[in-house]
Amino acid sequence: MKLTKRFNHGALLASLLLASVVGCAAEPEKKSRLSAETIKAGRALFDERCKTVAGEKIYRTIEDVEGIVLLKVRPKRSDADLSSRDWPGAAFAREWTEKGYIQTFLWYENASLLNGVPLPISPDRRGYLNTTPSNLPGYGYVDVADEKTGEVWRYSGSERVVPTVSSPLVGGDGKTHMVKRYVLDRNPAPKDRPRYGVTYEDHVISEERALGLASSTVKVLDIKTQEVLGEMTMYAWTPGVLNMGPRGSASAVPWLSAYTCGNLSNTAGTKTRLFVDRVLKPGKGT
Repeated sequence: MKLTKRFNHGALLASLLLASVVGCAAEPEKKSRLSAETIKAGRALFDERCKTVAGEKIYRTIEDVEGIVLLKVRPKRSDADLSSRDWPGAAFAREWTEKGYIQTFLWYENASLLNGVPLPISPDRRGYLNTTPSNLPGYGYVDVADEKTGEVWRYSGSERVVPTVSSPLVGGDGKTHMVKRYVLDRNPAPKDRPRYGVTYEDHVISEERALGLASSTVKVLDIKTQEVLGEMTMYAWTPGVLNMGPRGSASAVPWLSAYTCGNLSNTAGTKTRLFVDRVLKPGKGT
């Protein structure tokens, strides 16, 4: 009798252990299958949105625009943002931020070179932005409201020789040298503000984010009439954020390598400016 009890107890223990092992083996398989299905669904949704929603729409163009209002400026991002599934700015992960974002609207566009030969600039093959003067200037100034104080500042810029510390981190000697740099100037904006402005709306749609999909829309406005002159909707998709939470991670940046659609140009960090200037065409004298 005692032997039978021991045998039954041992058999039950073995049975539970086996079930546990089988369950552990099945769980990764289930997760793997779920991930594969989620990735497939996310890619399908991305392809569908690229065909039916993403893209550029220009309703009316304005010639010889001297200055514009940036109603919003892309904020500074962190590595954790770049891996956060719910980061609002994910669709424009490679866009310049803060003062860099403002500068993109002030700089000139120059043609990219192929074997030393300039490539023709067109809506689907844009050049790159820098401070070298060209026949494709940026705007003469940009007005931006301080989000904390509400005060409006007018930004402009120019290259000038300024004292700059040569950093040892990049091979410098740690001393101060006079170096030619592009410098942003900021002054209180006059009451007579520009009529045209640029803003953006980042979309955080939980059902889409669960599939690794992000979107955002840039809008060009006639501020006086609230008419939308043009809009560009961008989509980004990456399966790299599917296992990331809302806080993201500082060791992975999947949004930087995401698939994107919605913009004709081949640029990465200046897509907003290179769309806006097709709607609000900067004056040649700016």
